[in-house]
Amino acid sequence: SLVKEVAKKTDDVAGDGTTTATVLAQALVREGLRNVAAGANPLGLKRGIEKAVEKITETLLKSAKEVETKDQIAATAGISAGDQTIGDLIAEAMDKVGNEGVITVEESNTFGLQLELT
Repeated sequence: SLVKEVAKKTDDVAGDGTTTATVLAQALVREGLRNVAAGANPLGLKRGIEKAVEKITETLLKSAKEVETKDQIAATAGISAGDQTIGDLIAEAMDKVGNEGVITVEESNTFGLQLELT
């Protein structure tokens, strides 16, 4: 479905924000259907949405900031996780595996947080 596709694309590109993307996609579909039912041209509506997506993407890319240092990664990951300790651990993992490395977060049967490299 469109909503799943939007969520997947957002997760692929940003790694976060899938809930927001899903809510926005649902609103677009709902309002789009309402407008078409009221007589709007579906192709015109589609073109309008595509133009809006281009403009929003352009605006977001202009305001985006590179996250490069270990401290920046820790701060960003801490905000995303809602826990600075987890953010610090993610930054440590990123430091070890590099930008192209893969980090897998798994639930453990033990208490606490640990970083394991394989």
